[in-house]
Amino acid sequence: MRFLRRNADEATPAAEETPAEVTPGDASRTPGKGRPTPKRREAEGKRRGPVPPPPRTQREALKRMRGNKVSKEERRAAAVERRKRMMAGEDKYLLPRDRGPVKAYIRDVVDSRRNLMGLFMPLAILVFVALLVPSPQVQQYATLVTTFMLLAMVVEGFVLGRYVAKRVRAKFPQDTSRGLSIGWYSFIRASQLRRLRVPKPRVGYGDKV
Repeated sequence: MRFLRRNADEATPAAEETPAEVTPGDASRTPGKGRPTPKRREAEGKRRGPVPPPPRTQREALKRMRGNKVSKEERRAAAVERRKRMMAGEDKYLLPRDRGPVKAYIRDVVDSRRNLMGLFMPLAILVFVALLVPSPQVQQYATLVTTFMLLAMVVEGFVLGRYVAKRVRAKFPQDTSRGLSIGWYSFIRASQLRRLRVPKPRVGYGDKV
């Protein structure tokens, strides 16, 4: 029975092991970070993230302005500034359909010519007024004049489109725009009143482009 006593004696020291002594000062001491505390400006920059790119469209700019909760006066001033730059023809503020040197050249060619299509809107108003007149004879003459004017505008638009497309091909041989697209853009530009065209004409009638 001696080996049983021996095992009990050997097990006792293992069970009676005491934990390492802990000094009172160690519990209240916090380990160092190993790096300097960042400045407030650096911390705010990390929280905000990278600077967003500038807005590509007017709608995106309005959404961003609403998200930033700017005042009504600031939004109005920004809209006026964008409108001013768009009317001046700055490519950044134009609609996608009006951007690029090719479209600017088309506008200059159209604006330098006097076109019958510029009377399209006044003609539409004239037809509307003629329909209000209770005279069949006046309505008949108005309809006849309108029909001839519309036919002349269609022919002029076709000729203008081919003329502008030919000049675009000569000046921008690397451009891949379709002739139909150039002609339609020219027709839309020419059918608007000169004072209502956006952007504003940069050339006068008869100027060399």
